Amino acid sequence: MGQNLQTGETGDRLRPVDLARVHGLSTQAVRNYEEAGILPAAGRTPHGYRTYTSLHAGALRAFLALVPGHGHPTASAIMRAVNEGSADEALHLVDESHAQLLEDRQTLRAVERALRDLDPAAAPAPDAAPGCDSGETFIGPLAGKLGVRPATLRKWERAGLVHPRRDPRTGYRVYDEADVRDARMAHQLRRGGYLLEQIAPLIAQVRAAGGPEPLEATLRNWHDRLSARGRAMLAGAAELDAYLRERG
Repeated sequence: MGQNLQTGETGDRLRPVDLARVHGLSTQAVRNYEEAGILPAAGRTPHGYRTYTSLHAGALRAFLALVPGHGHPTASAIMRAVNEGSADEALHLVDESHAQLLEDRQTLRAVERALRDLDPAAAPAPDAAPGCDSGETFIGPLAGKLGVRPATLRKWERAGLVHPRRDPRTGYRVYDEADVRDARMAHQLRRGGYLLEQIAPLIAQVRAAGGPEPLEATLRNWHDRLSARGRAMLAGAAELDAYLRERG
């Protein structure tokens, strides 16, 4: 660390630069954190200079450890709550972040299940389609295959989940293989309790990738990011607990 933050260079007091150097921050950043309530209020020398203690150092460590897992706004709110004496509110904010992480994990698993279920064997039979070997189908046969009402497919169309073309002779909706895939994915996610507005961007990603196979790398990256977030939350919790203990 270059120096002992328990004492600093001026006895039991720390200057802004002492805190800043350890974490590669500017002294202005340390002052900004204090003004934002992330650090407790600093003491002042007779000449008006800020002085910090090991408690401030612990607060800064806790905040910087919380940011990777919870994000800057939530980490800031957690530290403000602690410094205002509202530890319960701080823990409530931590719980909300963990609940969001769990929801994100469940969404990922639902997407993976939906993609696994998109196997060719489950596609509508060719004889239900306008073209004998085209893989296309009308709204009635597709609704029957999925076990939903045609009105549901029309609702999904309005929400941008499927994009059937219109037969120029009859005006009927015609669902091609990509539409069938998207409808089945939407059906799986709806059964998992996801809202249409949550499903739309996921299906758009599948559509942009040209199918589920190219998304494997995206899903692996998604897994990695969630795992990193979980580990960061653990590290943040340890520093926050140490800070709460130091505050007594």
